[in-house]
Amino acid sequence: MSGSQVKRVTVLGAGLMGHGIAQVCAQTAGYDVTLLDVKQDFVDRGMSMIKDSLAKFVAKGGLDKGKADEILSRIHPTLDLKEAVERSELVIEAATEDPKLKLDLYRKVSEYLRPGAILASNTSSISITLLGSVTKNPENVAGMHFFNPPQLMPLIEVIRGAKTSDATVEAIRAAAKQMGKEAVLCKKDSPGFIVNRILLPALTEAALLVSEGVATPEDIDKAVTLGLNWPMGPLKLLDYVGLDTALAISEVLMQEFQDPKYRPSLLLRQMVRAGLLGRKSGQGFYEWTERNPKSK
Repeated sequence: MSGSQVKRVTVLGAGLMGHGIAQVCAQTAGYDVTLLDVKQDFVDRGMSMIKDSLAKFVAKGGLDKGKADEILSRIHPTLDLKEAVERSELVIEAATEDPKLKLDLYRKVSEYLRPGAILASNTSSISITLLGSVTKNPENVAGMHFFNPPQLMPLIEVIRGAKTSDATVEAIRAAAKQMGKEAVLCKKDSPGFIVNRILLPALTEAALLVSEGVATPEDIDKAVTLGLNWPMGPLKLLDYVGLDTALAISEVLMQEFQDPKYRPSLLLRQMVRAGLLGRKSGQGFYEWTERNPKSK
């Protein structure tokens, strides 16, 4: 299947990443999108976030109201997995970063996929080869890793599993282009792929600086943004991504590589245990209002 043949897309998961991916598919690529989650509250929250995001585009002059309503009309929420995937040419999984949960989901999705349909994972670190191994057609499974927020970030990592076909890789590249994204190819199914393999040790080191009392989160972020020209400091980025998500990625990298540079800091573990997950919970390294961080 080529990227130009994609007309209908399903996004599995309406959370922090899933709702944004669904919006990009409908807004930029013009796809008909089905958005699935396991609870009505989750779906409703995802649709609400899409409405809020589109409203911001309208307020900033990037869209008119009629166009925003048209985009929203192309996104169809559902709780029914079979209904969600059986007509789509491309299914993008954006479920929680939990290997067991994803494997269970892939087994079920594989039963309903139409012939030739592509199943792409937005996973940050879990093996694409492993995910494809529980499906009927692993050659049609690949990684399609978006960055947060998907509506604004221009990159997609395309990850080839051990059995991923060239046709699947090219179809995902084409779909990424339709979504207005730049694609990079991770030629081997390496844990963390490209970006997170480089990023996670830096985020871990920033959390260690806090736990050791070397500097405040504000000064660490200021040092990195001004000294390394990062657009966002590492601790604010941790809050934005979600400390639980960062911890899950770190644990996968540590398990796969057995390299201490990927070992998450004790502070990160303690904060996750305490429910201090960052922006999504209202408090992490910073206290968050609806949009902006405040120093604690």
